[in-house]
Amino acid sequence: MSKRSILRLVNSQATRDGDGVKIRRVVTSGDMGSLDPFLLLDEIASDDAADYIGGFPSHPHRGFETVTYMLEGGFRHKDHMGNEGHLGPGGVQWMTAGRGVIHSEMPEQEEGRLHGFQLWVNLPAKDKMQPARYQEFGAENIPEVNLESGGRVRVIAGSFRGVSGPVNKVVTKPSYFDISLADKTSIEVPTIKGYTALVYVYKGGVSIEGQLVKKGQLAQLQEGERVVMAAVEDAGLLFLSAEPINEPVVNYGPFVMNTREEIEQAISDYRAGVLTD
Repeated sequence: MSKRSILRLVNSQATRDGDGVKIRRVVTSGDMGSLDPFLLLDEIASDDAADYIGGFPSHPHRGFETVTYMLEGGFRHKDHMGNEGHLGPGGVQWMTAGRGVIHSEMPEQEEGRLHGFQLWVNLPAKDKMQPARYQEFGAENIPEVNLESGGRVRVIAGSFRGVSGPVNKVVTKPSYFDISLADKTSIEVPTIKGYTALVYVYKGGVSIEGQLVKKGQLAQLQEGERVVMAAVEDAGLLFLSAEPINEPVVNYGPFVMNTREEIEQAISDYRAGVLTD
């Protein structure tokens, strides 16, 4: 089976979002469509409450899915339908915004370390206006595969070595793994030919076909049926893969649709208070 090498490396950039929350933006709006179906990836990592205490007050979404995964600390989610949930260390929320969601995500702490990620995943045109739905799982519901080398793979979506993650019925058929590797050990991850595959390193560094991916870098992978990653020091990384949608992408802030007219309709619906109707 052919091995995937690196097509390009993307450096995360420091920025702010929400109510002044400091983040590292890995995939930006300028990349939307180029990493199909992945639209955006943010990392929050700070020991200083001033960097995150403002959180993400009430805001809308339409036309895609948001995936929040926490390593340390916690967020509380509330939405316009009265749903409320706690996302603690090791937990994940996969929210299909569909036609529309208005929600907030606020930190549940005033001190200590907060470390997590938010991923945006596109939806095909036929699914963009579906009713909103949630899949939320605590750390105890996310299976782990222990590696012979001492590392481990947390399987959020997709399957690895016969172990399947709890997230299901997602149209782009994603794999989302959180992988920990010890220094000078390696892992081989099978991939589906034709699927987009990304690796984001949040700790240490790994080598893929002789090319180094450092902390804070995203590797977009070439076509192939497997990827081999070798840790150059103790490493933590996200492996993401999904089926491309191959449709036009037009975005404006929290709305991702296929045409400018659909974006204008989303803005109009939000202003009129009918985004979620």
